[in-house]
Amino acid sequence: MKKRYQDIYDASIKNPEKFWKEISEDIFWYKKPTKILNKSNPPFYKWFEDGVTNSCYNALDYHIENGKGDKTALIYDSPITNNKAKFSYNELKEKVSKFAGALDNQGVKKGDRVIIYMPMIPEAVVAMLSCGRIGAIHSVVFGGFASNELASRIDDSKAKILITASCGFEPGRTVEYRPLVDGALKLSKHKIEKVIFYQRKGHEVKLNSPIEISWDEALSNSKNMDCVEMKANEFSYILYTSGTTGVPKGIVRDIGGHIVALKWTMKNIYNIDDNDIWWSASDIGWIVGHSYIVYAPLFKGCTTILFEGKPVGTPDAGVFWRIISDYKVKSLFTAPTAFRAIKKEDPDGKFFTKYNLSSFKSLFLAGERADPDTIKWAENLLKVPVIDHWWQTETSWAISSNCTGIDMQKTKYGSACKAVPGYDVKVLKSDKSIAKPNEMGDIVVKLPLPPGTFPTLWNADERYKKTYMSNYEGYYQTYDAGHIDEDGYIWIMSRTDDIINVAGHRLSTGAIEEVLSEHQSVAECAVLGIADKLKGQLPIGLVVLKAGVKKENETISKECIQMVRDKIGPVAAFKVVIVIKRLPKTRSGKILRGTIRKIADKEEYKMPATIDDPAILKEIEEDLKKNNILK
Repeated sequence: MKKRYQDIYDASIKNPEKFWKEISEDIFWYKKPTKILNKSNPPFYKWFEDGVTNSCYNALDYHIENGKGDKTALIYDSPITNNKAKFSYNELKEKVSKFAGALDNQGVKKGDRVIIYMPMIPEAVVAMLSCGRIGAIHSVVFGGFASNELASRIDDSKAKILITASCGFEPGRTVEYRPLVDGALKLSKHKIEKVIFYQRKGHEVKLNSPIEISWDEALSNSKNMDCVEMKANEFSYILYTSGTTGVPKGIVRDIGGHIVALKWTMKNIYNIDDNDIWWSASDIGWIVGHSYIVYAPLFKGCTTILFEGKPVGTPDAGVFWRIISDYKVKSLFTAPTAFRAIKKEDPDGKFFTKYNLSSFKSLFLAGERADPDTIKWAENLLKVPVIDHWWQTETSWAISSNCTGIDMQKTKYGSACKAVPGYDVKVLKSDKSIAKPNEMGDIVVKLPLPPGTFPTLWNADERYKKTYMSNYEGYYQTYDAGHIDEDGYIWIMSRTDDIINVAGHRLSTGAIEEVLSEHQSVAECAVLGIADKLKGQLPIGLVVLKAGVKKENETISKECIQMVRDKIGPVAAFKVVIVIKRLPKTRSGKILRGTIRKIADKEEYKMPATIDDPAILKEIEEDLKKNNILK
């Protein structure tokens, strides 16, 4: 009989060293660690300090040596280009070891930084794993990011090589990378030594020698490279997130803890075994793509899908069902925004009926709070558990989830379930006391964080301490706000700066959004607090309607306002709902509430680097003017 969730969770908190030592036996080490946790210099904790291993070896070679070389490692499906491909573990290792040789030919050595600025193509995965093979530190930058953002990452990482492609594809348009790369190289103070371009068919670009070479040319005289032995606390990668100061924060991942934790999560959180097909519909430019397109599934030895497309428009709102049906996917992990987009385009699920989803067992959502209405819609359609779980770029794996591989918990709509083993989660009030059950506060994690999280920031130890570890001594501050209920379920209601203060009452924008999303005509929504001289802040709602809604916008607005009054009460002072065409989002699907708020409050704002379509902000400004919010 397997241990129940509570037993495993308690063991991870009471004796974390024993807990993670046992789990660490499941990965390949050149030298097994004897020092499991070094606590001598908080908050800079070190896991598996004297262990020696390699990320790429654990992702590829380890499985081949265990007789699984012919098994499919990676499936590539691009509805945008109509290309499909499958790669066995043997084939992927051959490509990776050959490209590792190409990097070695360009002078890339252990510890050097390599920026990967690429679309969702197999070569991007090959580049990431090749870096790991020779001990280089990769920094993936989302393909299509603005030149100044790419330049800031070049300067901060002091990268030696830039690997890119001639272009990326979005529904209905081609994103040319050449001008973006040229712009970044002009802006950056640090000078890149070599740029490797992968030429996409029909979109080749002219290369400027000697600094630029093609992918094929780089491979032409390369030799296969073996894995380099790496200390557990050396870095695997840097992943930059936007910083409030304008200087991006370089989240780093150490190698040993990363392999141990991520491999464990595949079975214990997602219930994925090595003979299963797993799909994470994200992008390698984001943390979800790092952890759950590339590393965790390959550490586990299962099959992972690389999808170059969108939930709608490539070609329609049925593409997710087609992928699940074609490849017999067991579990999908994506953002709630993806499902809201599908629900908006196909509210009755007509596309769903065209496909056979008998293999499908669970849907996991993360990246933004999943409103109960979207979860219920997905449950009714899919007839499988739909799990909202919560984690961050900083942690690289889930802080809270329904751990389906341990013990299924009941669903509480609106909650991200319970803390995952390894995370001692608390809610602290502004006076630093622990909140009572259901009492709102800042969500924090008691130190030390478990393996696989971020041990520091790239070349910024003081910033790491000041930003994350100083406000609440002995705790990591997540900058998410919410509460924990009497059963231990964690409710993420908003980012800390999305808590609004209405006449002295602290209100969660997430709680109001939850009510709005229950309206039968609403596909998605955002609530923000705008400045008010009398009450401090007042909440306004922005709603996007489902396709085919015939009801008048004014009627829908009135109904939404009444629903909030009925469910939250007059204390919310909620009187404005504006129907808009679309919400501004990051490319990973997060709604840009802070930017909308600044527009409403007539504050200066910087165009977010991650915005999906900058034109939306002008639309929002016009909508706010029409409704007398911007005077």
